[in-house]
Amino acid sequence: MYFGYSRSGYYKSLRTIIQSDLTEAVVVDLVGSVRRYQPMIGGKKLYSLLKADLAKPGSRVGRDKFFDILRKQKLLIKRRRRYVTTTDSYHRFRKYNNKVKDQLLTGPGQVIVSDITYLRTSSGFVYLFLQTDAWSRKITGWHLSESLGIAGALKALEMSIRQYPSTLGTIHHSDRGIQYCCDAYVSALQEAGMEISMTEENHCYENAQAERVNGILKQEFLLDSVFADKQEAFKAVKEAIYTYNYRRPHWSLNLRIPIQLHNAA
Repeated sequence: MYFGYSRSGYYKSLRTIIQSDLTEAVVVDLVGSVRRYQPMIGGKKLYSLLKADLAKPGSRVGRDKFFDILRKQKLLIKRRRRYVTTTDSYHRFRKYNNKVKDQLLTGPGQVIVSDITYLRTSSGFVYLFLQTDAWSRKITGWHLSESLGIAGALKALEMSIRQYPSTLGTIHHSDRGIQYCCDAYVSALQEAGMEISMTEENHCYENAQAERVNGILKQEFLLDSVFADKQEAFKAVKEAIYTYNYRRPHWSLNLRIPIQLHNAA
């Protein structure tokens, strides 16, 4: 007898404990392999990404057990919500009507949404200009700038335009910030054959999708950190956008990844 168990019972119990520890270690290792690139990805998306591995013989882990392990290992994510605006809509330039209200999208290249966010460095702010395909959620254009000037917006737009065979008839949607309303930017949109759409006054939620992308990059990919300099920030942004486009599943896409949807159309 061993501690009140028969010999066979003792070894069976020992095997169960060892198997449980091994299974837990496998789960922690799998989670670590994903969070290496997506440090703030939530448990539900983790389970979706890892479901095939978790179903393999010898390490079968169901959803409830998976979350029990995350909880035990303190691997559940607590979200921080921050909302910051970089929009200056008090200017002399023309403001355009919202053309994307209640619009049903059926493929990429129909609507591109734009926004600007900031990153912190030890010497001050840098500004990230972003362009995202509204249907596939793929980030199609971006530029990291030391200022909020028009140059950063134009470079992000140029990158985005190159992602499509044609942008004739594509709707470009943004807030009413001066970067998007100024003559140089409007001319670039018109030259590309794009239609212009903007949020209505005091209705910033009409650009919620673009702002959501900003939030994901900051909250899930830790771009709300303080970087040593612009070069370090640039490297972090480049890696985050690649992972966002090529690795991150979206609930709004039925847990598909943007590049899969974008290229499949």
